[in-house]
Amino acid sequence: MRRLSLFLGLGLLTGCAGGHPGKYIVFFTQNSVQIDGPAQTVISQAAQRAVARHATVRVEGYAAASHDLSADELLAIDRAKIVARQLAVDGVDAARIRQQPRGPVNNEDGVLASRRVEIVVGGN
Repeated sequence: MRRLSLFLGLGLLTGCAGGHPGKYIVFFTQNSVQIDGPAQTVISQAAQRAVARHATVRVEGYAAASHDLSADELLAIDRAKIVARQLAVDGVDAARIRQQPRGPVNNEDGVLASRRVEIVVGGN
């Protein structure tokens, strides 16, 4: 039950985040690059905003720091690529998408926060 409430709470945090109307957060399960239903919804919302505003989009991939930093770095890169690819499928001009993998993050607001991709519409 506690885990369910955690995921429901995170669902409320996805989409526009942090008071920045052009910032969207996509969460991944541990060691995964799979886009699930809620993640697809967030990506679609970001794509709609980017297309409507003819905006550039910055995609930042994160991964948790563990014992194998090279694998974590690759995971962050792969997450950013997957989200950028889906944004293009959803209509965003690929030339307007910038990928910035952030690599391993050690204890940044917990492990869950490091399993994310941030999409910033209108970001440089």
